[in-house]
Parts: sequence; structure tokens; C-alpha cells
Amino acid sequence: MPTTQPLAAESLEPLASAAPQVSVVVTIYDEAQNVPVLCARLRTELDAMSRPCEVVLVDDGSSDGSRGLLRAEHERDPRFRVVLLKRNFGQHPAMAAGIAAARGEIIVTMDGDLQNDPADIPRLIEALEREGVDVASGRRADRADALMSRKLPSRAINGMLRRLTRVDIADYGCAFNAYRRSALEPVAHVIGRQKFTKALVLSTGASVVEVDVTHHAPTQPSRYSMMRLVRLALHVLTGFWPQPIQWIGVALLGAGDTRLGVAAIDGKLAGELARQRLRQRLFL
Repeated sequence: MPTTQPLAAESLEPLASAAPQVSVVVTIYDEAQNVPVLCARLRTELDAMSRPCEVVLVDDGSSDGSRGLLRAEHERDPRFRVVLLKRNFGQHPAMAAGIAAARGEIIVTMDGDLQNDPADIPRLIEALEREGVDVASGRRADRADALMSRKLPSRAINGMLRRLTRVDIADYGCAFNAYRRSALEPVAHVIGRQKFTKALVLSTGASVVEVDVTHHAPTQPSRYSMMRLVRLALHVLTGFWPQPIQWIGVALLGAGDTRLGVAAIDGKLAGELARQRLRQRLFL
């Protein structure tokens, strides 16, 4: 899959292994208490599959001992590949690094906090292949999160994404999904900068089926503050609706601040030109 490599990282690779058909990409950040249980459950699923598989564990700059545990899992089982980012870049860039490292034609993405259940991996893959679609979208039917701090903001963001992408699925925020590699390739150059990979893929016209997945209660307090959720909503608007920065420029021009207004519009044009040049380098 063509992509850039903006993240400084160390990759632990097996010396030799069969090319996997399925890659499971898992992001880890300060999950030392969960890593042994998570890897045991993932190993159970891999052992039950009748095809070559791998797990790509991406450590996003943990400082609690997670990295040492991941190294040990790799030494124990070479199907567990490890990418160690040199600092904390955030969940979405970490997921992008894992997708870039994945070798399978089917790529399953999930969080490493034990809220996603590895037992649902076969269900996602089965739906993807049975329905012949590009994406099997995880749907947290019984979401085990707080109402005010997580569920209500999530509903608002889901509503915005449905409107902006024109794809009517229930749970854009669920990181537990299965993708065909061919569906990820057209947007490989922006995965990680855009915080909703699933929305990004579906906005290209990729076909999708929804799959109910288990959602366990969190083992640690949520890292999403109210301010972070507000910033996430603003990211949705600026990421999937290209007009806001243009309207800001028009408003500033109308207010008489010519320099800032022109700068806003020129910044939008410069950004679009840069994206076009990047696409040409990656795909031509």
C-alpha cells in the first residue's frame, strides 16, 4: 500500500513467515495491565483461523512498561509484529502506522484497551466476505460508556458524519472494523491526519455492511475530555466539509481585514495544491 512514513518508529519483524491473508492492527498506549490478556485472546483467535494471519501491535509511545511486554509477545510468537513509535503521536496516527505495516489483504483495526473483543474478529471477516463489500463496520450495539461524556457527543458526531459523507451507518466512531486493502489504498496518504478512517474510506464510495460487536466497560478512565470531544467535532467539520475555511476568509474580508481574509483563502488553496502534489507522487 503506497503511503508516507511520517512517524519515527522501530519495527520488530519475524525472520521469516508466510504472507498473511489477514492483518489485525491494534493500537496500544499505556495498556500494560491489559497487554497479556489482550494478546492471549488474540492468539486464541489466530490459532482458530484456517489461514495465515498476523497481529500488528503499535505502541504509541507508552511509558508504563507496555513496550517491554509487546517485545516479549513478539519473541514468543512471530505472528505478533510490533511497531514502537518513539513518542506519543495519538491514536489515529498510530493506527495509520499499523495499517502501513500490515501485509494482509484484509485488515482488521481495533483498540487495545479490551473494550473491543478479539472474539468478534471472525464475525467481521465473515461479514466482509459473505456480503462482498469493502468495509465491515463495527457497531457497538450495547455501548459500555458514560452517557454524558461519551455517548451523547458520539451521537452528535455520528450525525454530522452521516450528513457529510452521505453514508447512513450508525457508528462512525467504532475503531473495530474490517477493510479490504483495496478500499484503504486510495486514502492511504491521509489516514492518520484525518481522525475518522472509516468515514474517510466510505466517503470514496466504498461499500459497507454493519456488524454488531461486543463493547466491554473500560478498564481505565476515558482519555477523552469534553474539550477534546469539542476539538474532535471541529475536526469533523474542517476535515469533511471543505467550505468552513473559505467562509472564514470571506467573513474576514467583509470585516475589512484584507490580509487575514486573503491568507485564509490562500491557505486553503495552498493546502489543496500540496495534497494534489502528494497524490501525484504516490499514485502516478
